[in-house]
Amino acid sequence: MAFTRVRDLAGRAYDRAFPPSKGEHETRYWRGRVREEGTLGNAHYQGVFTTHFDLGADFFAGRRVLDIGCGPRGSLEWAHMAAERVGLDPLTDTYREFGIDRHKMRYVTAPAEKMPFEASSFDVVTCLNALDHVDDLEDTIAELTRVAADGATLLVMVETGHPATSTEPQELTWDILDRFVEWDVTWTRRNGVRDDHQLYQSIDEDIPYRTGPGLLRARLVRKSR
Repeated sequence: MAFTRVRDLAGRAYDRAFPPSKGEHETRYWRGRVREEGTLGNAHYQGVFTTHFDLGADFFAGRRVLDIGCGPRGSLEWAHMAAERVGLDPLTDTYREFGIDRHKMRYVTAPAEKMPFEASSFDVVTCLNALDHVDDLEDTIAELTRVAADGATLLVMVETGHPATSTEPQELTWDILDRFVEWDVTWTRRNGVRDDHQLYQSIDEDIPYRTGPGLLRARLVRKSR
């Protein structure tokens, strides 16, 4: 126990002297989740992509789906009915240590600001708790708009009202959807955030928004070019 405390204190001192990059922060987070959970689970994701947006799984049938900022859990493994399921994340090469190669989806290593896809490649684009992580918000919105086909659906969930951090440099507000000028907003919901900051559970419990950080979910449809 004493050794662990000394190691943790030494690690914090090192971080103060040599601050880790955003990617290093993210990797440490997921390594911590692996130590806590063992194999990273993904059973909750079907509800995240469907009931959290008032959709059924059949909505994804035959569609090409892109999940931006997918993480290493296998966010689209459940979507076997989709024609294509792709996860985009700048850290997927690192995530291979967590076993992502076993997942039934394709991972692509790239930043959201520069996606290696042709225009109009996807029928459904999702960005869940990821917009505040990007380096350039406007470039990210432009890119997800470019790769979406006319009439495509965008599912977006953002946390609003939290201060910017090294890993979440974008401070977003409730009017974030105004920036999606090439999209029509067709559905939105707002929630508050639990004290323990569990975002998906905050939605499951339908925590009402009162003040401070909040959660915005929205469905948007890509306008014709």
